Amino acid sequence: MRNYDVAVVGGGPVGSTFARHMAEKGFEVAILEKKKEIGVPLQCAGLLGKKIKKVNILPDEFIINPVHGAILHSPENTVLSVSKEKPEAYVLDRVGYDKFLAELATDSGVDIFLNDRVEKVDSVSGVINLKNNSNAKISADVVVGADGHSSIVSGAVNPPAESFQAAQYLIDVGEKRFRKDYVHLYVDSRVSPGFLWVIPLSETTARVGLFADASYQQLNVILKELLTKRSELKGATILKKYYGAIPKHDPQKQLVKDRILLVGDAASQVKPTTGGGLIMGFACAEIASRAASNALENENMELLMNYSKDYREQFKKELKVQLMVHKIFKSLSNSDLEYMFGKLKQEGAEDIISQYGDMDSQSPLIKEMLKRGIIFSILPKMLSWRISSLWK
Repeated sequence: MRNYDVAVVGGGPVGSTFARHMAEKGFEVAILEKKKEIGVPLQCAGLLGKKIKKVNILPDEFIINPVHGAILHSPENTVLSVSKEKPEAYVLDRVGYDKFLAELATDSGVDIFLNDRVEKVDSVSGVINLKNNSNAKISADVVVGADGHSSIVSGAVNPPAESFQAAQYLIDVGEKRFRKDYVHLYVDSRVSPGFLWVIPLSETTARVGLFADASYQQLNVILKELLTKRSELKGATILKKYYGAIPKHDPQKQLVKDRILLVGDAASQVKPTTGGGLIMGFACAEIASRAASNALENENMELLMNYSKDYREQFKKELKVQLMVHKIFKSLSNSDLEYMFGKLKQEGAEDIISQYGDMDSQSPLIKEMLKRGIIFSILPKMLSWRISSLWK
């Protein structure tokens, strides 16, 4: 039975990044990936905030479009337009980028095993049972769960995770209708606290998708309705369909047990407001690698707990704010959403959102809108008090 210092279950972007960090520190690392090919199929909208360049390597070749603004649509199509001079986000070739990160890991000395499905993990011994041609076993001093929302590794630590369902179409409208540096977001109580998106890839093609607490059948109905009702999407040809799941953020999730660490979707490290998790996942891969290397160097697995502590110190406050926003949006009807958009328009919130909005950190915007009294003019008094209490 082969033994590694670290075995990473899952060869996605967060798992590959963590593995690279550990290999660069001199440890023997393996990635166990159940898919035959890294990054396939696409299971992400591919829209990443500008902070990605601070937490990982991003060559320009994987940037399809820089994004400068967004058009926000209410249920009755009241529109809020927000923009920034510099790119706020990037539309990525996620398949290519995932492969690139895996290649960086192998270049750093990581062994990657494809088509290796993990069946069982022993958190005490670090023994991993694989289902492949040989039904082999390997062991590791540290086992890292980076295997997504339905993580086998997390199952050795936590009860089953809850997830939102997500669906996305690649469409072609046949003529120039899209502004490439703007994305469109649509709110609808049927999918709240999720939302719908149109992310242009070119002037004629786009990714159109949504996530919600609903079945794939319901998601398809809502997506096709969007394609029918929106003038810029009418007559679109659906080139591909993608389906996946987004874990619901769980602040109580146990991230460390014995020899096990969880990162990324396996750790439910996603933003409660948008479901995005890659930037947080990259940051957590770095935090986890520091704890893991310290534990291995000192031969003391109790030091792995520093990862959980440091993660919560860095993200707890922001995630608390986003969870509150998540709960509020979940409770709003379409008439509530329409009223909210109307009041935001009336209060001149487009300029405020343009100035203070941030894809990955919503608390500065909410704090500014509280300071100006905008939230108090929109939401019932009790809800406004609950949000303002977060800063007391």
